[in-house]
Amino acid sequence: MDRPALGRWAASVGPALGPLGRAGQAFTGLTGVPVDVEDALFRRAALAGYRLPERTSANGSCHLLACADGWAAVNLARTDDVTAVPALLALLGAQPETAVDPLPLLREAARRAPAREVVDAAHLLGMAAAVPGAERDRDPLRADRHGPTGPTSLQGLRVVDLSALWAGPLCARLLRLAGARVTTVESTTRPDGARLGSPEFHAWLHDGHDHRVVDFGSGALADIVAGADLVIEASRPRALRRLGVHAEEFLAARPGRVWVSITGYGRDDDRIAFGDDAAVAGGLLGHDADGGPVFVGDAIADPVTGIYAALGAARSVAAGGGELVEVAMAGCAAEAARCSAGAAVAGRATGVGSRGDRADRRDADDERTAEAPHNSGVLLPPC
Repeated sequence: MDRPALGRWAASVGPALGPLGRAGQAFTGLTGVPVDVEDALFRRAALAGYRLPERTSANGSCHLLACADGWAAVNLARTDDVTAVPALLALLGAQPETAVDPLPLLREAARRAPAREVVDAAHLLGMAAAVPGAERDRDPLRADRHGPTGPTSLQGLRVVDLSALWAGPLCARLLRLAGARVTTVESTTRPDGARLGSPEFHAWLHDGHDHRVVDFGSGALADIVAGADLVIEASRPRALRRLGVHAEEFLAARPGRVWVSITGYGRDDDRIAFGDDAAVAGGLLGHDADGGPVFVGDAIADPVTGIYAALGAARSVAAGGGELVEVAMAGCAAEAARCSAGAAVAGRATGVGSRGDRADRRDADDERTAEAPHNSGVLLPPC
């Protein structure tokens, strides 16, 4: 990997690497596997040749919009999101025009509306959107016991990964490096959207994994899950239940099992999220010279979540399992922002400081290890 390119991206994020380094060290303490945080966070950007983001995300899909009372992020990540922009304009009281590039129309409409109104309208249309820092108090991880504990180890553990894109597969990759046997399961009707990006990055995420493509509606999914010791998924709970897959029943059926559930905002919240808007929601932002918000990293809440999810899974396995480990992307971003706040530029309310100053700022506590005891409830290394 191009280490100078990774270093340039790491310098742009600065203090946020401190808490992630501690999470990586905690994972290493449990598994013996080192976590290359810079590689995990910035490999995709380096491979794709992305430029450092400002008010538009590195991949070009998420946009920070100036509103009547602040800022809002709206992510046009899918074709359906772009198609829905005229409907969003109408909800904001603007003329529902269709344009080859709808972004200027959306920016103009947002300027006349409160940020919360913009975000709520986007959510109504199924878009990913966020007000900066709105989820800053959300927990990144919770572990709740739903089944019996039992002696278990990551060595040879049968992991079934039902997730897609980045966070879940990164969690699975780290568990595989720690000795687990990972099977990635992909739907015949909804292939992994990460395949549309860098083939090299997708191959890196899934290196060493078995791969199965099945019809989720055929009943085959429930049979595959039944043979697992640990499941990773990033779906709405009711969607999996319709397919005959129940996290609580899975955990109760055999001692020592673990279920890792990755969502944007928690299992009881249907809002969708992608890496850049989830980072905005958690307050993981930078600021330009004028104090306005800018994105940091590349869809940074995705790899941040993958690292925290792997740590949560490893801790649960070490404690005997039986747990549903809930991982909220916005909460993981909020945790990174909270833990890096002490290194931020004075006077900046959220995130990791201004673009001009954050390059040389790293958390002085990177060398500390985090060996907090495991209990059901919130799971994270201390700031």
